[in-house]
Amino acid sequence: MSAEPTINPAADLTRARAALVGNPRLAPDKRPVPDAAALRRALGDLFELWLAGAAGRAGLTDGGGFALVAVGGLARGEMLPFSDLDLVLLHDGDQPDRVQKIADQLWYPIWDASIGLDHSVRTVPEALRVAQEDLSAALGLLDARHIVGDEDLSDLLIGEIRRQWRKEAPRRLPQLIEHAEVRWSRAGEVAHRSEPDVKNGRGGLRDVQLLNALALAHLTDGLRLAGDDAPGGGLGIAYRRLLDVRTELHRVAGRGREQLRAQDADEIAAAMHLGDRFALSRLISDEARTISYAVDVGLRTARGAVPRRGLSVRGLLPVRRPLDEGVVEHAGEVVLARDALPSQDAGLVLRVAAAAARNGLPISSSTLHRLADYSPEIRGTWPGTVRDSLLDLLAAGKAMLGPVEALDRMGLWGRLFPEWDFVRDLPPRDAIHAWTVDRHLLEAVAHAAPLTTQVSRPDLLLLSALLHDIGKGRGGDHSEVGARMARVIGQRLGLWPGDVDIVADVVTHHLLLAQTIARRDVDDPATAERVASAIGGNPVLLEILGALAQADALATGPGVWSDWKQTLTTRLVGNTAKMIAGQEVVEPEPLSAAEIARFSGDEVVVEIAPTDQLHRFEVTMSAPDSPGLLARMAGVLAFSDLRVLRATVRSVGERAINTFTVAPFYGDPPEAGLLRQRLVGVRSGSVDLEARLASMRVSTTPAASRDGVPAQAVPAPPVVRWVDDSVATMEVRATDRPGLLSTVASVVERNGGSIRWASATTLGGTVVDTFALTWESTLDDRRRRLVLEQVRGACASA
Repeated sequence: MSAEPTINPAADLTRARAALVGNPRLAPDKRPVPDAAALRRALGDLFELWLAGAAGRAGLTDGGGFALVAVGGLARGEMLPFSDLDLVLLHDGDQPDRVQKIADQLWYPIWDASIGLDHSVRTVPEALRVAQEDLSAALGLLDARHIVGDEDLSDLLIGEIRRQWRKEAPRRLPQLIEHAEVRWSRAGEVAHRSEPDVKNGRGGLRDVQLLNALALAHLTDGLRLAGDDAPGGGLGIAYRRLLDVRTELHRVAGRGREQLRAQDADEIAAAMHLGDRFALSRLISDEARTISYAVDVGLRTARGAVPRRGLSVRGLLPVRRPLDEGVVEHAGEVVLARDALPSQDAGLVLRVAAAAARNGLPISSSTLHRLADYSPEIRGTWPGTVRDSLLDLLAAGKAMLGPVEALDRMGLWGRLFPEWDFVRDLPPRDAIHAWTVDRHLLEAVAHAAPLTTQVSRPDLLLLSALLHDIGKGRGGDHSEVGARMARVIGQRLGLWPGDVDIVADVVTHHLLLAQTIARRDVDDPATAERVASAIGGNPVLLEILGALAQADALATGPGVWSDWKQTLTTRLVGNTAKMIAGQEVVEPEPLSAAEIARFSGDEVVVEIAPTDQLHRFEVTMSAPDSPGLLARMAGVLAFSDLRVLRATVRSVGERAINTFTVAPFYGDPPEAGLLRQRLVGVRSGSVDLEARLASMRVSTTPAASRDGVPAQAVPAPPVVRWVDDSVATMEVRATDRPGLLSTVASVVERNGGSIRWASATTLGGTVVDTFALTWESTLDDRRRRLVLEQVRGACASA
């Protein structure tokens, strides 16, 4: 292509491009076509030569006060088969009579060739002014490259645009982030999507260009953010592979197509020498995750590089705020405490991820690398504390997606769940699914989290949501294959045998309700009998299947779940539940005579003993029984930074002896003597319990907004109900929060109720508290409703 081409007419340009592209619809001879990278180079050469000829005919000469500058794909050397031309005609302002004539001679042949054109005519000052006012224009001009004409004029523009950007980028960073977030909300994610927008989606090509813009402003390291040793081969390689996909997408699908559709995937995969559309989907998802991770790191780096007002301006170091055992917040990121030892703490990985999800914070890159390098595999059965951290993470809902993605990119999630390798980046086999299988499972967990208060076993709901499609990608019925895998995973997690059975049964029957409402009359007694028979009359299994049916549908894609489906599912579950006998509440075992004697020596007795689980302790508190005592005890534990995982409340004569299983939020628990002193102070009124709890809640509440990124964890709505037709037993299901048990007990006792015994259990991020109550006087319907409303309101605001 060194000789001057004779392609002056627009028709010649069209034929030349068609011959290069090789699309049968444009070039019927079906000659061999170049690969994606060679095609881009050839198209770039074609357009540059054509523009050089057109410019010469229009009178653009070196040093003549006019220059043609390319931006966009031509400037970056990324011309695709149906890319638009983005051109700027620069002039020095001294020859106004020639400007329009030259512009017409350049633009009209391009339009006649049916090539998209984004054009402008500017002086250098005008271009700088537009870049100041329009962020999109500024970002585009950062890629500007001289094509033909007065090169000094082009160099002046390019140099001034970049100097202006370096000066203004720190101030414009919030606008730049908002600009990206609007694009992401419109185009969605590239990774995990069954039909991704590889250009505009999160993790797509535009995001690498965003990082390069930040690098030009010295706010990040650009393409060095994820070097060649990073997962997926580095950011530069990921960008080039997605660019190849977009090139073949243009060649196959034609103009204006940026979303990769399922019907084009096999042809694109063949052009890229991949096995099939499933291999293509895995490649796209993997490279997009590399880019998405780099964007997360890059934006955090950029925020950190921008000077802030306040303490940091005066040179003070950021405060390290404890989040969990061995986990702290530092400079807006989750990092390891100085004394944390990943090599000796198998549960640290999940505690880091759970802390990040609860607080709406990212995990620092250095922490992820340290965990990946030194964290041991968990051999054999998981300790209960590690399983609890997993449930805490899953209970965070949407907020857990980022931390899990970060773990997966570093190989840590696969180390916890080796079975994940079969579903990672696995595309769905039907168009109704919007996500890859691995992301669908996590989306199902995210949608199940707000439903945890609707079931008596929220922990099993979350685990079932995580595993319900784990059998896909292995052949055979994925429900049956997945049930066998779920049984193995459940045993590895250390679940009780009965709980393993429930999770496996949920995976086996996770499509039962959806298939039933689609094929049968939900009000027919035979339908309820059929469902009850299929699940063996297990009411817990029925509850979980009902909640999972909703979470699974919401995680599938838009429009799959509807009000009508919810109505049918609710009626089917309700009708089936009527056929299944309920279970009675089991009272706690009585204390032995020795225990009663040990806790009756002084007016107030407090003992702390370690349990057989790491970071778990048993606190027993004893004092003369009185209204509000349980609330005071639970409150003392809360403001002493102890999370109540289980509570058993007993009364022996005139004395209360209450036992709590607790986990310190950080470090070791306080001494028993300090807890006793605090309980004595609260009982006497010298310690203001409400003030201490209020102060503690403020200090542990995640920031509503941090650098423009909202904390995403959304609590499940509390459910409060009488267990049976009497008012003897009340069940409370709510998202766990500091002082929640104390708050609920206060409401009950304030309304004239006495707690005969109570069992409080934390399952994942949800508490299920059962209170056996007595009342000073009989409650009528109005007071029954009032008590429920007050407890529900207290749980929502605690």
